[in-house]
Amino acid sequence: MSKRALRLLVMLCALGTGVPAQADILVMGDSLLAVNGLQGKSVAKELRRLLPGEHVRDRSKMGASYLYPLPVTGAMGMSIPKQYRQGNWDWVVLNGGGNDVLWNCGCGPCTRFLDKLITHDGMGGAIADQVRALRASGARVVFVGYLRSNGFDSPVDKCGPTGDEMDRRIGRLAKADPGVEFVPLADLVPEGDISFYAPDRIHPSPKGSAAIAARIAKVIAP
Repeated sequence: MSKRALRLLVMLCALGTGVPAQADILVMGDSLLAVNGLQGKSVAKELRRLLPGEHVRDRSKMGASYLYPLPVTGAMGMSIPKQYRQGNWDWVVLNGGGNDVLWNCGCGPCTRFLDKLITHDGMGGAIADQVRALRASGARVVFVGYLRSNGFDSPVDKCGPTGDEMDRRIGRLAKADPGVEFVPLADLVPEGDISFYAPDRIHPSPKGSAAIAARIAKVIAP
C-alpha cells in the first residue's frame, strides 16, 4: 500500500471514530511570514497556537524572493520555490513577490517585471508556476497578500499600486482553482493604527503576525 493510500485510510478511520485527523501544513515565503520568529511569534508559530494538534513546518526566510538568481543561497531558502520540501502536505501557506518588486522596480512602474511574477490573467509567471506545482503535489494552497499602511507613512507606500495589481492577479489565479485560497491583507490594518507594524513600518509586529495567522487559520480550520 502506498504512503498516500495508507494516510487516507488512517484519515477515514479517524473520521469514523470521531477523532479529527491531523493536517500537515508547510509555510513558505518571505519576511512577512518569517519575521518575529526569534520571539516565538512568527506567523507559523501563531498558526501552531491557533491550530493545536496540527503539524506546521516553517520554511519561510527573511529576504526571500521568487526570481532569485544565486544557486547556493537560493537552495538555502532565499529562493521561495526552493524552500519546498517533499511531504504529504495538506496545506501550503505561501506568500512572496514583494522583494522582487522592491529590488527590481524600486516601487516605481513595474508592469513588465510584474508579468514575470504573475501575468495579468493570473495564469502565468513564477508565482502561478509555483502554485500549480504545489497543487499537483496534492496540497491545497493559501496565498497571503501584503499589509498596507492606513493613515500613516511607510517606506514602501509607493509600492502600493503594484501590490494592488499583484493582489488582483493572484485573486484571478485563486478563482480558477477551488484548491487555492487568496488571503488579502490590504484591509487588515485599522486606520492610523501603527501597532500592526514593526518600528520599520515595513514588517508586521508580533500583533500583526498574530492577526495574519488568524486570517489564515480561518481558511484552514474548517
